[in-house]
Amino acid sequence: MDNLFVALFEILSFGAIVVLVVLGLGIIASMMGIFNFAQGEFVLLGAYVTYIVHSAGLPVWLGMLAAPFVVGALGFFLERTIVRRFYAAPIVAMLGTYALGLIIREIVRGLIGGLYLSVPEPLGGSVTIGTMHFSTWRLVIILITALVMIGSYLLLARTTFGLRIRASLENPALARASGISTNAIYGATFAFGAALAGLAGALIVPVFSLFADLGLRFLIQGFVAVMVGGVGSFAGPVAGAGVIGTLAAALPWIIPPVIADVLVFVLAIIFIKFRPQGLISTKGV
Repeated sequence: MDNLFVALFEILSFGAIVVLVVLGLGIIASMMGIFNFAQGEFVLLGAYVTYIVHSAGLPVWLGMLAAPFVVGALGFFLERTIVRRFYAAPIVAMLGTYALGLIIREIVRGLIGGLYLSVPEPLGGSVTIGTMHFSTWRLVIILITALVMIGSYLLLARTTFGLRIRASLENPALARASGISTNAIYGATFAFGAALAGLAGALIVPVFSLFADLGLRFLIQGFVAVMVGGVGSFAGPVAGAGVIGTLAAALPWIIPPVIADVLVFVLAIIFIKFRPQGLISTKGV
């Protein structure tokens, strides 16, 4: 029974990580109509910023606070200078953001020398319940993910800023006629999605270490999760992330990990084949 609870905790904690990564990708895809294939590298940059701050002798938690702001600012810059040119051609946007991600990844690879670098957990140790031990930091990740999900939903669905975002992306011409700066809204939305990826990278780097390909795994899982959940709503990508994260964490307890990774994608492809609109079908932008 103890092993069952430990396994469930591991599944929940990994699912929370996937949700955190997918949240930013899902917001950009659902609200801007493009897939940001540099999202995995934004995760990598969040981890790298945390490492740099820690290497400077400052507390790890300070790097984790700085990561979303630094990555968000970079995302805003890239959106204003490059990404905004791709909105009329989503396929070109996928290729363009993939190229950006490749550049970022190789720059980081050169900076860290292709090494695996460790970053300590701000809160080490474990929580003991009876004979079971649960990682304190993974519990923190679960809690922060829940808070970020709630905060993101409230920001996008319950605030004037969120209303402006939805208006700008649903009908840009009418939004501009109403006095809304759609260019600023696009930039802010992309920056917000990038900042969420940076936060994800900062939180997971103590668990997975820092290496150049850190974001690749989560990019692929995030893309599949968005497709399974459905584009066009806030809840769709989150639901897809829960499903993919649960499968990716649960199957290795039953079958070899390599087979488990392949099986997750096979199941996702079969699902998308028969339900291309995703788990939550909503008319999106």
